[in-house]
Amino acid sequence: MAQNRWTQPTNPPPPLFVGRAERDFVKQINDEVIEHVVGQQVLYFPIDMERTNYNDIYGEAIEKTFLPPVRVYALFVWRAYTTETTSMGIDRKPSIVVHFHKRRLTEDQDLFVREGDFVLYGDTYYEIVTLNEPKQMFGQVDHKVEIEATCVKSRRGLFDAK
Repeated sequence: MAQNRWTQPTNPPPPLFVGRAERDFVKQINDEVIEHVVGQQVLYFPIDMERTNYNDIYGEAIEKTFLPPVRVYALFVWRAYTTETTSMGIDRKPSIVVHFHKRRLTEDQDLFVREGDFVLYGDTYYEIVTLNEPKQMFGQVDHKVEIEATCVKSRRGLFDAK
């Protein structure tokens, strides 16, 4: 019986056609489509991590300090209203999902999306409540394309942009 001369490699082969140049090309196309074709924008209010006084035990802050707003182009999905009935009555809250272009934010604008930050969409302020990174670029685990932020309308008095 003949011996098998081939062995299984320990690591998978590198991607054949998707390298840095292809990822940069995809970023450029996404930037152009999002900013010049779609053109939806939002004002993003990041939390000032240095000046906000966080609780030592819980890691939460009663009063947050924000950095100046940053204009960000993104894609938006209106989720309509969610209605909850509580002991205080009926509560209707609109929500949106914001699809940020990850590399545009992190590399070009030096901005990192966090839960608890606020966005101004139209004339309404929304708080980011959950984050997700659902899409990989060409199936590459280390290269995420977008940041998906689920946002709910903030209560009056919770956030003051001034």
